[in-house]
Amino acid sequence: MKIKKMDDVSFSLREDHDFGWLEEMGRVFCVFDEQDSGNISFGVENEQGKFFVKYAGARPMDFTGDPDDAVERLKTAIPVYEQLDHPSLIKLMDHFALRDGYAAVFDWAEGECLHSHWSHGGPAKYTDPTSPYYRFRKLDVTKRLEALETIFSFHAFVEERGFVAVDFYDGSILYDFNHDVMTICDIDFFRKSPTVNDIGEEFWGADRSKSPEEYDLGAVIDEQTHVYTMGAIAFGLLGGETDHSFSRWEAGEGLYGVVKKAVNQNRSERYENVRAFMKAWDEVKERLTST
Repeated sequence: MKIKKMDDVSFSLREDHDFGWLEEMGRVFCVFDEQDSGNISFGVENEQGKFFVKYAGARPMDFTGDPDDAVERLKTAIPVYEQLDHPSLIKLMDHFALRDGYAAVFDWAEGECLHSHWSHGGPAKYTDPTSPYYRFRKLDVTKRLEALETIFSFHAFVEERGFVAVDFYDGSILYDFNHDVMTICDIDFFRKSPTVNDIGEEFWGADRSKSPEEYDLGAVIDEQTHVYTMGAIAFGLLGGETDHSFSRWEAGEGLYGVVKKAVNQNRSERYENVRAFMKAWDEVKERLTST
């Protein structure tokens, strides 16, 4: 194990790695090193502002794979961010190869990750009053609905651009509690639609957000999978997460019916796409506001 110290942060790697290039970018004020993806990310500040730098090529402690695979995954993600540029997505500013890896530089987005496993792992995510997820779940339902609808709108755009979300879960979003703004921060694994589950049960994603087909090798991953993802995220932010019972739902019977249909185990019983899901969602909200 090698402990690296840079400006305001220290972090551990399985072996030493050259980060001199990062020090030249500015002051490193935070690090996100407890990821199993092979990436290690940093907050960097210089005279131009604050930036989020994602790097592949090192060997973080929580990563057991091949750094070359992580590099290729990050390279593959670059055109995804370019083609899905959107006000609700962190903005890619630059990307470049280095001697031992690859870096992507994003504009810094204020907010806290709703699945901050590095600081609130396990039960603490749900029970610790300082946990971002716990604090988000304590917000007024109206604020949570607005945040959720930001996620829906972004994914409708994603779908219109011919992509489908892969590995989208509460760890992919930031919430700025000071300004009530939701930001999408991680779409590295999004793919052109339709695609297929080419891994099997270990297909990318969190169990609390994955559809049945995301466990089935060779299954089609498309717009109806996308609908399931949106329903699962809704249950995570307004309901009982993997418990889809009405008793755990906080946003009324009408919207519950919409979300319950979205997460139907039978894909043919879901909405056709995210736009159709949003249309049903909005129709329920309109009825509620007109009564």
